[in-house]
Amino acid sequence: MPGLYAERVPDPFNLNPVVGIESGLRLLDIIGTVAFAVSGALLGVRKRFDLFGVLVLGCVTAVGGGAIRDTLTGNTPPLFLRDETYLWLAIAGSLAAFALGVRVARFERAIRLFDTLGLALFAATGALGATRLGLGPLGVTFAGMLSGVGGGIVRDLLAHEVPEVLYRRDQLYATAAAAGALTVYLLQGHLPQLGVQLCGAAVVIVVRFVSRRGWVKLPVRRLPDGS
Repeated sequence: MPGLYAERVPDPFNLNPVVGIESGLRLLDIIGTVAFAVSGALLGVRKRFDLFGVLVLGCVTAVGGGAIRDTLTGNTPPLFLRDETYLWLAIAGSLAAFALGVRVARFERAIRLFDTLGLALFAATGALGATRLGLGPLGVTFAGMLSGVGGGIVRDLLAHEVPEVLYRRDQLYATAAAAGALTVYLLQGHLPQLGVQLCGAAVVIVVRFVSRRGWVKLPVRRLPDGS
């Protein structure tokens, strides 16, 4: 039934000029994908994974969050399977991390910067797509947050690590993504879509910055025995 796919509703998460996303944001999306892949692959290198393991970890980090989001929202198959650009970028970034190894690790501070940019853009993009699906505030916030951190969670679990989003209270990550996604929901309809996405991304970056400076932390409950 060819007509079934020809009449399909356009992908609300797809980044292209048709939905008002300009080339600059597309470039940031590409940079974020590569940065996520490199960060995941570096963890695999540190864990002494073989080439295949490094590729898996890098690709999961880069596209995992979007894949989980697309599956939960019924937008299947996931975007990275329909637009293989993202997967090729993830593979390229993972191979670069594996080949260069220590040299790439020296630039980890820059990678963290790109990681924050990627988190900001992916969270805002995921939230913007969720608003087009008619989700409520919690749904939009969850979809946006998951777009940014889902891949990292799967990466850490595969590498037998406790996901950082669960215990790094001094570096707000998932919280920053959620704040940006909620901003998108609140501004939707009041600003152009491009402006909404930029504002959501800006909130993620600001929250990440103030948390890394130690100005904002989440409370931690400790048991009487000090554990």
